[in-house]
Amino acid sequence: MIAGVRQLTNLESPVGQFLSQILVSHPHLVPAAVEQQLEQLQNDYEEENHKEEPSGSGTDIVLYRRIAEVKANERRKALEEMLYTLVVQKFMDKKISLIPSISADATGRVDVWPSLDEKLEGVHSSEAFEMIQNHLALILGDRSGDTSSVAQISKLRVGQVYAASVMFGYFLRRIDQRFQLEKAMKILPDQMGVKENEDEGQAPATLPMAYEDSTSFHQDKEQSSHPEVSPWAGGELGHGIKPSRLRSYVMAFDAETLARYATIRSKEAVSIIEKHSEALFGKPEIVFTSQGTIDPLREEHIKIGFGGLKRLVLEAVTFGSFLWDVESYVDSRIHFVLN
Repeated sequence: MIAGVRQLTNLESPVGQFLSQILVSHPHLVPAAVEQQLEQLQNDYEEENHKEEPSGSGTDIVLYRRIAEVKANERRKALEEMLYTLVVQKFMDKKISLIPSISADATGRVDVWPSLDEKLEGVHSSEAFEMIQNHLALILGDRSGDTSSVAQISKLRVGQVYAASVMFGYFLRRIDQRFQLEKAMKILPDQMGVKENEDEGQAPATLPMAYEDSTSFHQDKEQSSHPEVSPWAGGELGHGIKPSRLRSYVMAFDAETLARYATIRSKEAVSIIEKHSEALFGKPEIVFTSQGTIDPLREEHIKIGFGGLKRLVLEAVTFGSFLWDVESYVDSRIHFVLN
């Protein structure tokens, strides 16, 4: 069993438990099993949708609606856990072990996992990887290539960066699919090329909030309540951001298009991101000050190297990309929409 399948033991629905067992014992059978479960969910939905609401007493109607609500919640849970299983399977297919739950070794370090950077980078297009490099530059600054330095950092903050990077990966895959299609059809506008005079020191203001939030390591110390900022901030915000075709493509979107593409499509995907991040980092215990801000002195800190943080971010971006892929796959095979 690869590291990362640990989360599958917490799946609650019969469908999720069934698929997790197959994933561990016969991973090559997962696609066929998913198809079978999707067909069953579709049949159950259609059967439920064609039932007529009883015309009897108010009690009968209330009971009918309650049963329908319970069944709808069961379908939602089954879909969510099906999506999660498919994401984990994609990591297994690429022979990439997911990082286990964060815990320190005897030296206090948490990043005892192998880097696997090359494998994680290889699942993205060249244009998408340029954007990922910029994402890493915003987080690590000019020390993105430093794999030896270690720092104490808030576990909560690392978890926030991980979740934000998952959302960035989801957004990036969604945009890149459209970009690659237009590129293959040779219909990219001429202005989508890299502009030589583009400002390399300015992060694109039109990127989604998840992307901007992940740059929080580079806030001035005076503007941040997190004391770990200074050991990690290797440069000014936006330092090392390079122009790329995909970045120019995104920046040309109008506000409505960008908002549509920067939105996570289903509640199931949102729930997966939350639960996966919590499985990795645990549920944070947040203590607020009298001013309503998070008390940095009460936060749990972990010891992690730049190389370890880079691996976390690369995994998170890939997780988000895979989540978009499997969500699209499932959505194309059912006639009712994901929530």
